[in-house]
Amino acid sequence: MLRELVKRWANHKIMVRWLSRFFHYLDRYFIARRSLPPLNEVGLTCFRDLVYQEVNSKAKDAVLDVISKERDGEQIDRALLKNVLDIFVEIGMSQMDHYEDDFEAHMLQGTSAYYSVKAANWIREDSCPDYMIKAEECLKRERERVSHYLHSSSETKLVEKVQHELLVVHANQLLEKEHSGVHSLLRDDKLDDLSRMFRLYHKVPHGLEPVSNVFKQHITAEGTALVQQAEDAASSQAANGGVQEQVLIRKIIELHDKYMTYVTDCFQNHTLFHKAMKEAFEIFCNRTVAGSSSAEQLATFCDTILRKGGSEKLSDEAIEETLENVVKLLAYISDKDLFAEFYRKKLARRLLFDRSANDEHERSILSKLKQQCGGQFTSKMEGMVTDLQLAKEHQSSFDEYLGNNPTTHTGIDLQVSVLTTGYWPSYKSSDINLPAEMARGVEVFKEFYDNKNKHRKLTWIYSLGSCHINARLVS
Repeated sequence: MLRELVKRWANHKIMVRWLSRFFHYLDRYFIARRSLPPLNEVGLTCFRDLVYQEVNSKAKDAVLDVISKERDGEQIDRALLKNVLDIFVEIGMSQMDHYEDDFEAHMLQGTSAYYSVKAANWIREDSCPDYMIKAEECLKRERERVSHYLHSSSETKLVEKVQHELLVVHANQLLEKEHSGVHSLLRDDKLDDLSRMFRLYHKVPHGLEPVSNVFKQHITAEGTALVQQAEDAASSQAANGGVQEQVLIRKIIELHDKYMTYVTDCFQNHTLFHKAMKEAFEIFCNRTVAGSSSAEQLATFCDTILRKGGSEKLSDEAIEETLENVVKLLAYISDKDLFAEFYRKKLARRLLFDRSANDEHERSILSKLKQQCGGQFTSKMEGMVTDLQLAKEHQSSFDEYLGNNPTTHTGIDLQVSVLTTGYWPSYKSSDINLPAEMARGVEVFKEFYDNKNKHRKLTWIYSLGSCHINARLVS
């Protein structure tokens, strides 16, 4: 019946075209003057009223039956279906009413019914990954169906129907399947399946929200477990508390790297998953361990990395990468000012006692912190580093001054660091009785400094000084 209908339609179009040519003069002048419909339109109207109205219901049923057979795996004549559906389109004469009302509406209804049955069976029998593979394949085939014989305007509606039946109706059951749902996929590092889940659900309105919620819960649970392990280890070995905190920071960095890979590779940097990850890390990154706040732990970790002999030997690239990760973790810390205070005190000790392993790394992390938190956040720290450079210049000038004035030499090697009070942590100043040689050295430096800087006052912090004594003991 479908083949005969296509054949009759093709013949009819040929006859109408020839009639239009034979009566071209009448079509252009006589018909136009009397405002009558053109011959071509009359020909289509005749076919519509005499043939189409009689057979369109049977043709529609036949086409839907053939489509159903193709969905079940049978080979069909796609070109025939294309020609039949072209009749539904062309008979509307630039309007899609006949295609949409006489065929498309029934096709979409049949599609919903077909996939509703399929989904009900698959959700009972298949695991979440297997179900998603089938769903993805079905969506692919429906899109191919549009490209081969359905009108292009049907694609969006058809895909929405399939998505609704396969992905929306059973979303909760699918995502929460006991041994193969989102939790299991995350736990077992099933990157391919997670990527497929994202591809399927990102096209469904609000489809990714349940996935991102589970993602957040999973990261929160893992991070909280790490914090609890560190807490238990620190309480059982109080002396190793600091070590446990350092191990914790490293594990959190590893956790962050792992799930950032998930966000970039599986979830294509979607904002929902960045948000879920941020909220999850904010929950457990602000927990205290053995009485130490997260800000203090992070500052101590940085100190371990940056000071001489502070940690295992790391390459420059590894240190840079670690510092980059530390700054990323800082974004999740709620009290960043507290971190700045702890970091500044530890930086001061590294700089004053020459314990910094590498000046380039010190500048590098300050640059990263400035980029992350703003110039105000690092202004005092940058001032400390600059201060120490200027202090070295002052010392060189002082050594030159002593060389030019032999009478001022005190017999001891005096090193003085002149620092700006506003940049550094506050330290107590106390008067002590210095040996005569050291007191003489202090006076000489004050005289030298006052000559260069008349409007500045020196405050001596003896508690931060150190003294090296070389002795020769004779028995």
